Amino acid sequence: MTGPLRPAFGEGQVLAAADLTATVEHARTTAARHARYLHEWGIVEGLALVTAPRTDPLSGARFVEVTVSAGLAVDGTGRELLVPRPVVLREADFEAVNGAAPTADPYPVFLAAVDRDPGGPARPDACGTPAVRTRVEESYQILFGRLGDERLVAGQQPPPVDAASADPPVRWLVLLGYVRWADGHFTGVTTDARRVGLRHAGVRADVVAAQSGTLTLRTSASEGKPAVVLSGEDPPSLVFGLYQGNGGVDPLLTVAANGNLSIKGSFAGRMSVGSVLVTSGTATDGMLLPLPDGVTAQEVADGRAVLHVQVTPRIPPVTGMQLHSAAEAGVDADRRVRCRIRTYDLQTAPPEIAERPGAVEFLVLAAVAATNGGD
Repeated sequence: MTGPLRPAFGEGQVLAAADLTATVEHARTTAARHARYLHEWGIVEGLALVTAPRTDPLSGARFVEVTVSAGLAVDGTGRELLVPRPVVLREADFEAVNGAAPTADPYPVFLAAVDRDPGGPARPDACGTPAVRTRVEESYQILFGRLGDERLVAGQQPPPVDAASADPPVRWLVLLGYVRWADGHFTGVTTDARRVGLRHAGVRADVVAAQSGTLTLRTSASEGKPAVVLSGEDPPSLVFGLYQGNGGVDPLLTVAANGNLSIKGSFAGRMSVGSVLVTSGTATDGMLLPLPDGVTAQEVADGRAVLHVQVTPRIPPVTGMQLHSAAEAGVDADRRVRCRIRTYDLQTAPPEIAERPGAVEFLVLAAVAATNGGD
């Protein structure tokens, strides 16, 4: 078994068409193998199903015109599929596959590679020999599938590792989305149906290293989308936040090199046995005391978390001849505050006594109870 054969030439050598073709094929096969094994196949850019509202001039029914936007994909053989300009989907092509009266379910739309004759005059191969084509257009075709054909995508198998570029190309389906159909027209699009969605191109790598010392991962180039920054600068840090239009990241969570964790929001998670979560504040009569972050009402109800509540009435200061005391300060079984402040007016004889709603300082502790099965 030999490895790939790279064409080599010498001075004065007469080059045949096969020699030049072998040069091109060596480069094509190398590029396809790289795309096949160092990357995950799928949509690279664009290729969205875009709708525009339309009205049927005969029936007056509303429908949509569906266009595949310009873009690029790489299929599982390593072949690039370039759609240089937007393409309007033809309703006649859909009817040819699914008939004129299909169901209301979404139908898949695929992109596949195809080689075409670019047209133009052919050139003679040599004096007295028939003219031959000297160019091949690496084109594409947009295909409609039947219901359930989207499952064919997962069953596609890449060619062997030593396979050369195929001519014509192997038919590999790249899912672009789904269209809906009613009364002879497209009525809508979607990117997911029957648990099969779009697949976008990716990278296969066990190690990713940043030349600048900072590695950024983001879900989108749009502002406000999640991003992660791993910085090797002094001091090192790991930051999760929202991507900003200027290229930076607004940090929401930061892990420092010493293990310190800083977050902008609250922290919630599964509590381990013996842990205690706390919340505190001020509440007035009739208010429901909050639970500590990370504790749910269901956990309290079924005994997984045990609450300890302490309330201290806020007694107003003495004003003139008025004295104040707590007539009631506590919480009921629903954690609702019961607080009444009693006021004694010593300017009258006998002293006038009045009650009004009051406020308390509260402390709520939630302890995780041990169970027979541990935590």
